[in-house]
Amino acid sequence: MNGLRAVVVCLVMACAAVLSPGAAAAPTAPVKPSWSALPVPAAAPPVTVGDLAARGPREAWATGYEQADDGLRPMLYRWNGTAWSRDTTFPGAGETGWLGKIQFVGDEMWIFHNREGKGEILRRSPTGWSAVPLPQTLWVYQDFAAVPGAAWVVGEDDTGLKVLHYDGSGWTTQSTPDGVLFLMGITARTATDAWAWADRSTGGTAVLRWDGTAWRDAKVPLPPNSNVHTTLLEPSGRATIGGSQYTDGVARTYLMTFNGHTWRTTHPPLGDTYTASMVRGPDGALWLPMVSERAFQAKYARVDGSRATFSYGPERTNAIDVKPRALARAGTSLLSFGTVEIYGSKPNLMSERLGG
Repeated sequence: MNGLRAVVVCLVMACAAVLSPGAAAAPTAPVKPSWSALPVPAAAPPVTVGDLAARGPREAWATGYEQADDGLRPMLYRWNGTAWSRDTTFPGAGETGWLGKIQFVGDEMWIFHNREGKGEILRRSPTGWSAVPLPQTLWVYQDFAAVPGAAWVVGEDDTGLKVLHYDGSGWTTQSTPDGVLFLMGITARTATDAWAWADRSTGGTAVLRWDGTAWRDAKVPLPPNSNVHTTLLEPSGRATIGGSQYTDGVARTYLMTFNGHTWRTTHPPLGDTYTASMVRGPDGALWLPMVSERAFQAKYARVDGSRATFSYGPERTNAIDVKPRALARAGTSLLSFGTVEIYGSKPNLMSERLGG
């Protein structure tokens, strides 16, 4: 009987130790999200990625072109929240050409399409596809932007710079300030608030702004001896410019942020990273792909002010070059789309996701 009593006492003491606050296990640290690989149906290599854009966690699109016997062939991929699939239902899918920038305009998706050398805007609505031809053919199509009520295509023909503006019913040609040689890119927040970055005949780069009436020099205090890769406009009024500044022949990346009143310039430790694919992530920081020192893994930078941290995609067997070319925020996750070259083959498509 005494032995049984001793066993019961021991069990009670053991349970008390397990249940006591002092013996409780330390709280588990939150799991840090990591990049994972997403399968993408192969294209005809070598492939080139044009753009990636997402409307939310269940809809993203990626564009570019692949190689065909008769020239370049446009390619379009769709993410439905679960998997990537190829879309060949758009007008001109079987013809030579390429697809470029993607824009969401209301409930439609607009894509710039070079169709056998001629430019047009593809529009995908809930009822299907349509196309808006450009009023003239350009020999260089530099960039495209669209918002509700307006769209722009910039490029060149044999007479020089062209800025083509679409107001929903027709096209007009817009003039730029004197001394602008050509526009390298364009983006827009609204029909009366568009930004472009240009090379000047006197040297250097200028940022232009459309106010609904005319294009004017925005007087952005760019760093000396610098260029512009991209401008990221946000609904809040914030704008971020990314580019390279050259000092003694050496380039380093700079970022300029406009809060609606003043510009702030930083030089995060990014080396000379091309910032054209920079996006605002779901965590509020800036994200961009980088050239990786690991041939078998993609590399990404997260920039918060002047600080930068880095993460890597999953290891890819026998990869000799992994290049994420574009990033997009898809709900609470980030999507990347690019190319991967496996030893013994030409570059083909890859995609990765952070979070989600």
